[in-house]
Amino acid sequence: MKKKVVIGLSGGVDSSVALHLLQEQDYECIGVTMKVWDETETDDAKALAEKFGIEYRIVDFREQFKDKVQDYFVNEYLAGRTPNPCTVCNRYVKLEALLSVADEVGADYVATGHYARIVKLDNGRYTLMKTPTAVKEQTYALFRLSQEQLARIMMPVGEYTKDEIRNIAREMGMEVADKPDSQEICFIPDNDYAGFIGRYTGKTSVLGNFVDMSGKVLGQHKGIIHYTVGQRKGLNLSLGRPAFVVEIRPDTNEVVIGTNEDVFSDTLYAGDINYMGIEKIPEDGITAIGKIRYAHAGARCKVTDEKDGRIKVVFDEPQRAITPGQAIVLYDGDKVLLGGTIFK
Repeated sequence: MKKKVVIGLSGGVDSSVALHLLQEQDYECIGVTMKVWDETETDDAKALAEKFGIEYRIVDFREQFKDKVQDYFVNEYLAGRTPNPCTVCNRYVKLEALLSVADEVGADYVATGHYARIVKLDNGRYTLMKTPTAVKEQTYALFRLSQEQLARIMMPVGEYTKDEIRNIAREMGMEVADKPDSQEICFIPDNDYAGFIGRYTGKTSVLGNFVDMSGKVLGQHKGIIHYTVGQRKGLNLSLGRPAFVVEIRPDTNEVVIGTNEDVFSDTLYAGDINYMGIEKIPEDGITAIGKIRYAHAGARCKVTDEKDGRIKVVFDEPQRAITPGQAIVLYDGDKVLLGGTIFK
């Protein structure tokens, strides 16, 4: 009897090839698209399911998406932080939606088109491993996944590069072979975060002061939701020198401005920790490679447990624009050890 797999279908090339690879391995596949906001596109995914001759369902997860992702996104920006909604969505919406269908139909596994590999370590824990393709490597965005989720997820495209996946799609005559990857946050297709937050909350941005490192007022900003640490463009400040956002202070509604050098730091603190490859940090800490944003190459650091559910990370070399709200993911080689949310 074939084993059942519930696979998330977006209609894109990655989930399409993932479905093909699973069928080649003789799995019985059930396609699921998550309706997470009103403009969720389902036509391509439905056509794909029909082409492959599999059962197809649309799961309405709009309420969960609003509560877990959109509310979080808005509240983080209003608090002066720069959120990472994909990391929250992957754990609390996408995987939960797939697993709910899997439990309903008695499926053994769920599958996604993510570029990551799942391994079970000698210590009994599941973790993520980087893929052969640096262009589309997605372990950073998946660091929140739980042990229970990892035990039931399959990521068939994780063994391939993006080019290899597109080539497989071309060989199969798939129309999506050259479909471009989505770059922006799915529920803000125009990339106007501030505009979305204004519409979502019904409130206009509160103007405030740009200040220098000593507190001197340099000018007026258009609301803290328009800025992030390290930002240079769009400040509209005439200081006779390059200006960068160093800090955002929601309590005083100030945006602190400094030089490029002021944006570098070697230390961060993080909370909301998810342990993956290890169960805890040993007393004397660990040495790891820390990645502070999706596009960050990663840098060597020392990680210690602060004993209050938080960790301290000290890099060998100062890193640019360590940003509250973003994720810090820690690796041993290609293996994810743990991750958390930067708070300072």
